[in-house]
Amino acid sequence: MEFANRVINLKAEGAYAMLARAQELEAQGREVLHLEIGQPDFPTFPHISERGMQAIRDGQTRYNPPAGIPPLRQAIAADAGIRRGMQFSPAQVVVGPGAKPGLFFPTLALVEPGDEVIYPDPGFPTYAAMIEIAGGKPVPVPLVEDNNFSFDLQAFDERLSKRTKMIILNSPANPTGGVIPLADLEHIAEAAQSHDCWVISDEIYARLTYDNLPAPSIVTLPGMSERTIVVDGFSKTYAMTGWRLGFGIMPEALAKRVELLLTHSVGCTATFTQVAGIEALTGDQEMVDCVAVEYQRRRDRIVAGLNTIPGVRCQVPAGAFYAFPNIKSFGLSSHQMAARLLDEAGVAVLAGTDFGPGGEGYLRLCYATSPEIIDRALERMADFLGSLRG
Repeated sequence: MEFANRVINLKAEGAYAMLARAQELEAQGREVLHLEIGQPDFPTFPHISERGMQAIRDGQTRYNPPAGIPPLRQAIAADAGIRRGMQFSPAQVVVGPGAKPGLFFPTLALVEPGDEVIYPDPGFPTYAAMIEIAGGKPVPVPLVEDNNFSFDLQAFDERLSKRTKMIILNSPANPTGGVIPLADLEHIAEAAQSHDCWVISDEIYARLTYDNLPAPSIVTLPGMSERTIVVDGFSKTYAMTGWRLGFGIMPEALAKRVELLLTHSVGCTATFTQVAGIEALTGDQEMVDCVAVEYQRRRDRIVAGLNTIPGVRCQVPAGAFYAFPNIKSFGLSSHQMAARLLDEAGVAVLAGTDFGPGGEGYLRLCYATSPEIIDRALERMADFLGSLRG
């Protein structure tokens, strides 16, 4: 069967492949400790779920405007503006079923065949996929462990060109947990303006930062609001992964084009999901704060445990809920190490190369799971890695 070129190179996300293999082992009676899937282990907060269910009971199950219902767009504009210290208009907000449309559709709307798009390596696999589908040329820029996994700015400068159309940022980042410092954002903002290119700032983990250190947003820097698309959503902050609710904030003219892409693809996002989103933003935020505190405890637990294993070193992530330990000393590729940890130790983690070539020599561990599972996984990893060194 012949397929169009735009889909020939598409690959599945590594997390789903690892989950499928782990479930095969579980079906055989093996116990697997899951650190591979990046989603909260908390249920959706009760007041949010109840509001969504009430919306269904009230019959709010019909079509709605493709860009989102007006009350949610207003709530997003207000909340995002307060958190970033600036003003957004509801007309700049486009709601989608998850955050991925906020990444994908602006790329389709802006990138022409042959345009170059800079993105982080290692980074979320959708970035490279959406660039290629739009006909652009993916230009990876390495993240530097010694710089808390921010961009290698020298490589960034070298890879900028007259063909650069867009720069993709993710802070806090998947898979590294790194936060781009303000000085680096200022450097990137200056480059974006001098090369007249767009920026997609993926801020899905913006509420999950630690040690009282927020993640600055490039959209707040002078001259950046007219060339930045902020992408965010409800999945991570409010434990709403299955509700499929996200948004992009962008210049109004671009928002209108993205709305058309939504119209001709997904149509609209479920009304009752959006009603739940209004409750999430405008309701009590105490549970968000409590969950972030708990994630920090788990972060400290897993990083400390990893750093006690001979041959492993792990930076302390500043945000998200991922640890990204360096395992280069063992002489195995990331995929070999992840496969053997699953098969021989019963611990499911992801290879760093599931997020690009720059992830070679690293693993991604999601610590959005119970402290008991974290402790047991660390014990199994220590035993297995100790046997390799022995």
